[in-house]
Amino acid sequence: MTDLDHLTQALARNLKRWRGERGFTLDALATRSGVSRGMIIQIEQARTNPSVGTTVKLADALGVSLTALLDYDQEPRVRVVKPEEAVRMWTTEAGSATVLLAGAQAPGPLELWGWTLMPGEGTASDAHPAGTHELLHVREGELTLVLDGEEYRVPAGSSAAFEANVPHGYRNDGTEAVEMNMVVSVPPVR
Repeated sequence: MTDLDHLTQALARNLKRWRGERGFTLDALATRSGVSRGMIIQIEQARTNPSVGTTVKLADALGVSLTALLDYDQEPRVRVVKPEEAVRMWTTEAGSATVLLAGAQAPGPLELWGWTLMPGEGTASDAHPAGTHELLHVREGELTLVLDGEEYRVPAGSSAAFEANVPHGYRNDGTEAVEMNMVVSVPPVR
């Protein structure tokens, strides 16, 4: 079984579990997440590997971290995540990547990410639920943070904090790789 097969099976199992724990019907989760009922069925039956955006929408709607949806095992009291166990969410041919390093449910989802953005590359994110906060620290390069259409320069050694309830994105307009870490805190589902 490949890593992708393990990820697809874990997502199917965990999505069903969290949907059941929240008492959400397929229709309720589809409405909350903006993901079609048919897509949710395919994911729960491990017949598809959804995009990162779809997975984020489902996690946000359930009020859980991506770690909770993608984790292969139950979380022990202390979980050490080795580099080879971190979940690589996306990569590009040029070398840009995001890696979900660790996550927790405290009191809502809390995630730690490692990012690499190569020159000329970037990614956009839909608005997260109100109360979602992101903290980032740029270790190398200069990040262009776009928040609701407004651009902010975040050079190496600098950090930024913002509420991520509007469309936002991350871009590398420079000539060297951007290396950064990010923490995402999502409020619990009410």
